[in-house]
Amino acid sequence: MLWRHPAVLPTFKTWPPVLQKLTGGADLMLPGVVVPSSGLPEVQRGECCSVTLVNNSAPVAVGTAAVSSGEMRSLGMKGKGVFIVHTYMDNLWAFGDKSALPSLPTEDSQEQTENECEDDDEEETQEREEAHVEAVEEPSSTVEEQVCCRVDNMSLTEKAEKEDQKEESLDDQTTPQEKMDALLVQCFFHALKCKLKKSELPLLTSTFLRNHMFSCCPSGIQLDLKKSSYKKLSKFLHAMQQQRHLVQVKELTKGVESIVEVDWKHPELRSFAVPDETVDAAPTLDLGDEEAYHPPEITSLYSVSARLEPLFKDSNKRKGTILQPAEVRSIITEYVKRNQLVEENNKNYVTINPTLCDCLLEKSEYQEIEALKWDDLFSRTLGRMQECYQVVYPGQTPVVKKGHIEPIDISVASRGSNKKVTLIKNLEAYGLDPAAVATALQHRVQASSVLQPIPGAKDKVLVQIQGNQIQQVGTLLLDHFQIPRKYVQGLDKAPKAGKKK
Repeated sequence: MLWRHPAVLPTFKTWPPVLQKLTGGADLMLPGVVVPSSGLPEVQRGECCSVTLVNNSAPVAVGTAAVSSGEMRSLGMKGKGVFIVHTYMDNLWAFGDKSALPSLPTEDSQEQTENECEDDDEEETQEREEAHVEAVEEPSSTVEEQVCCRVDNMSLTEKAEKEDQKEESLDDQTTPQEKMDALLVQCFFHALKCKLKKSELPLLTSTFLRNHMFSCCPSGIQLDLKKSSYKKLSKFLHAMQQQRHLVQVKELTKGVESIVEVDWKHPELRSFAVPDETVDAAPTLDLGDEEAYHPPEITSLYSVSARLEPLFKDSNKRKGTILQPAEVRSIITEYVKRNQLVEENNKNYVTINPTLCDCLLEKSEYQEIEALKWDDLFSRTLGRMQECYQVVYPGQTPVVKKGHIEPIDISVASRGSNKKVTLIKNLEAYGLDPAAVATALQHRVQASSVLQPIPGAKDKVLVQIQGNQIQQVGTLLLDHFQIPRKYVQGLDKAPKAGKKK
């Protein structure tokens, strides 16, 4: 707005090198102010004002006067002059369309141009000056009237239209990386304002991304850190900490970071408007709320292997197709019936044809086995397929991975002086934050706990708590977090209760 109407606010001039200091967070010092021949603008302490550069009347900064104009003169132009709020090329500017600074003539250059034109055509100069007075100079009107007045000069109207077209073209030229950066900041603010709870702190940064930021992404759009300018979550969070002072991140161990503090009263966070369209929020982990956490739904799946592709060819299931066990049974049953392989004398057996022989039998069995029971047929088929599993976290899209999901592993180890410690691994696969689990166990057993990185496992940590606490860990996982027992191993190592005398 100030680039279109630079006369709206009182203006202080400075030298171009000072702009770098202002963009870095410094305030405008009075020694850096260039006093024009007309003198300083009249301002009161706290009044809004703008800052321009020499030879360009387009403002490059906005702020509030640190002292009044009279105090500036009495201080001998020493000390702070303007408290800077926003500058050209700062983070707020980078969050927008990154418009370039326009080149607007100063009062001196306008006077020089008018004098040159006066020598060439005095009448034309007079008409231009009248239009200039009508459109811009209204000393008797208020600031609001100057902003809201209708500009009748056609050249100014055409210039405004060209600037609008330029802004639209700049929006279209926004790079995918800049769009991803904007989406990343939006999801970050949304997660802090609506998803994260104070009771969850400290929270692992990886858990914050998975359980909070991803759920704040608008539907139909995927948040991808690698496509942003930050590339890594740690780099983005450190920028939010050092540049905006929104969060405080602490490194627990090498490569494992946690959000330990959030400035809930930060102006940017309080003024953030939550977008209307976002995906369903994933529930956050709150140990005090039984309904806050829901375990993920885990489904066993199977992928068609190259060896079994001929068996699934008639059903248009190629190599790599992922199927549920019920679908596999249905396809095999249909294949057997279509090829009339059910034995007439005993319906429990299926005759082995060349395709079944190649797909399901070992070479040593080629001459020995002529028929298989239905159960054996199904088990052999599933056994020769690639195991997969699907995990559906509440409020998130399903995730399919190869292999089988690793269970939560609970074990007991010995430390110095014959002391026992309980180790818990693989909590992340079930949507559990190790830091929150460690805190809950601390309250339950009144023992200290620490988080340790797992060698060779990226973004995974284990919880270590003093003593043999397998029984308490099992109760927490099975009863509170409702993890199915088949996904928890090591419960048999719990200490047995002593006999009463």
